[in-house]
Amino acid sequence: AGGGRMIERLRKWYYNAAGFNKLGLMRDDILHEDDDVKEALKRLPEHLYNERVFRIKRALDLSLKHQILPKDQWVKYEEDHPYLEPYLKEVIRERREREAWNKK
Repeated sequence: AGGGRMIERLRKWYYNAAGFNKLGLMRDDILHEDDDVKEALKRLPEHLYNERVFRIKRALDLSLKHQILPKDQWVKYEEDHPYLEPYLKEVIRERREREAWNKK
């Protein structure tokens, strides 16, 4: 159990050290947009997509101004949820299934 807590503390430290949360971004906001991610984004419910666009636009604005959000507005490790992950897993599963079918 002690090792698990240490790993969790390390993850939290790395999350904060990466810095994207200081711009109000979540982990799924910074994924490289390959074809799978682009397809998953198309499948997001409108409210999740709009929230993502807002966070990205705000982060770009802050970055251009060389600013970060006030600390109370940073995305906390515990609040960051993988909103895109279920859609991305489904897209990848479908692509692999299609690729396997095309090999036959």
